[in-house]
Amino acid sequence: MAGFRSLARQVRDPRNDLALRRYSLRKCLERFAPYGHRATWDHLCSRAGFGPEDRSPDPLRLVAALDELEDARAVWLAYESEFAARRRREKHGGLRRPGSVDDWHRLTWGGFGVAWCHDPQLHPRAPLGEVLRRLIAALERKAGDGCPVCGDEELVWRHDLAHAPSAGAVCQRCGIVVPRPVLTTAAVARARRARALVGV
Repeated sequence: MAGFRSLARQVRDPRNDLALRRYSLRKCLERFAPYGHRATWDHLCSRAGFGPEDRSPDPLRLVAALDELEDARAVWLAYESEFAARRRREKHGGLRRPGSVDDWHRLTWGGFGVAWCHDPQLHPRAPLGEVLRRLIAALERKAGDGCPVCGDEELVWRHDLAHAPSAGAVCQRCGIVVPRPVLTTAAVARARRARALVGV
């Protein structure tokens, strides 16, 4: 099974058939898809300017989509490296039990669903790398009252998520499932009340 870098080389190689290049980009999302596979694909297509069902997109647009995905992956890999180093230091210092951020991180190891989008067609408009930078910055500071990606406080609690965790606060503007560790208790309570009001 090919890894992310091998697939990325296939996308970039102009000697490859266009169908293989497109297929290889889709396969990259099996290795790294911050919004989930479908939402990340929709995001990359809309940002690069080709349709999700376009079987023969402009090769330059495919490479532009890959560039954005690679930038986001580099951000995530740097975070995972720092996370692993921090956990080693904590364990060496006698702290064996991980905190809530660590529980969230365990569910997103490898970068799949880091900023899961419940609706594949509703996702942040900003570049993937920028979204991940905002999310990581939020994980590293005190909990807040809104979405760490777009700042919106219109969060609604959902119980039918197709991803772990199966319930969480969903941002109504950018569509991500906001990680529980970045929200205050009051923000979670508001999202739960909003669920009751809209009946989702």
